[in-house]
Amino acid sequence: MVNKIRTTHVGSLPRTKELLEANLERSAGTISDEKFHEILQRSVADVVKRQVDLGIDIINEGEYGHITSGAVDYGAWWNYSFTRLGGLTMTDKDRWEDAEIVRSEPGKPRLTSFIDRRDRALFSEAYNDPESGIFSGRKKVANPEFTGPVTYIGQGQVEADVKLLSDALPEGTEGFVAALSPGSAARLTNRYYDDEHQLLHDVGQALRTEYKAITDAGLTVQFDAPDLAEAWDQINPEPSVEDFQAFLRERIDILNESIKDIPREQTRLHICWGSWHGPHVTDIPFADIIEEILQAKVGGFSFEGASPRHAHEWRVWQDHKLPEGTVIYPGVISHSTNAVEHPRLVADRIIRFAELVGPENVIASTDCGLGGRLHHQIAWAKLESLVEGAQIATEELF
Repeated sequence: MVNKIRTTHVGSLPRTKELLEANLERSAGTISDEKFHEILQRSVADVVKRQVDLGIDIINEGEYGHITSGAVDYGAWWNYSFTRLGGLTMTDKDRWEDAEIVRSEPGKPRLTSFIDRRDRALFSEAYNDPESGIFSGRKKVANPEFTGPVTYIGQGQVEADVKLLSDALPEGTEGFVAALSPGSAARLTNRYYDDEHQLLHDVGQALRTEYKAITDAGLTVQFDAPDLAEAWDQINPEPSVEDFQAFLRERIDILNESIKDIPREQTRLHICWGSWHGPHVTDIPFADIIEEILQAKVGGFSFEGASPRHAHEWRVWQDHKLPEGTVIYPGVISHSTNAVEHPRLVADRIIRFAELVGPENVIASTDCGLGGRLHHQIAWAKLESLVEGAQIATEELF
């Protein structure tokens, strides 16, 4: 029986200087695999212990095993998949900056490049000002393209992720591992498939291997799916809400198909409107997509609930019933500001959600991953405030 507000986060945590340097050395070929994995294992053990000591209830490995080329902290949530999917050919193009400008048509939404986002066009001067704070920290990363049938080739890597976390987890502690949703993984440039639905299907079937490896180990899999909200701003010109809802339904159907044999209680879906520190005035309202999101056959829904652009959208739960047997993981800590939320504010946010869906159905979380987006001292201070706020809320709700 639930008698407290439990806590978790979305996944990415700040990497240590030692791990970032080891990753650089690994890319340069100046460190042995044995030495690198020794540092990685020690780093995971430390980040797990730090979460446990802080009092976080459902923890992960900080996504430290989601290794990318070079010491890139920001963006690893997606780039790590490039070595796990077959059918890809590497290019020297960055998906956001160098991808083709694409125009959508009524009834056929298509993703364009990051530089062509509608939010970026509205605030072009701010986006091109290095002192604006909008896009600090991101480095150009070479991305692949789909050039053949998609398969899964990352068995060894996901098994390593699972082992890293399982070995570090104290007995009886819940753990989760993040993985891309099919729609997010399919956002690379497609040079092979004539039918986008077939591409989505094949990506979903490939990633099913990763999902099962995580849940078969007794862990929860979190599907990172910014394609279900962020993609709205990456469709140009702005589509109709109805067209975007159809775009989402296709991706939810593909996700449901890929997880049909996985225990629902070991799954959770994370959506967000993009993790960059920008205006976000072109974000789609949560109310316009909530019905589609709730069709996902998962055990819980993780979403932004603290960002300045979406904190007011707790109201969607006044009008929409949480599916039976599911929980919500509302973000009550924001990744988009350096200000550390006061525990009382965190508690108030938790209580508001608890009053709408029931305290037993609320697990307090963050808006998005904190790694690479905040200084490590600030990120950990925010998690401390999360735990303290949940304790206040527990005392008042139970």
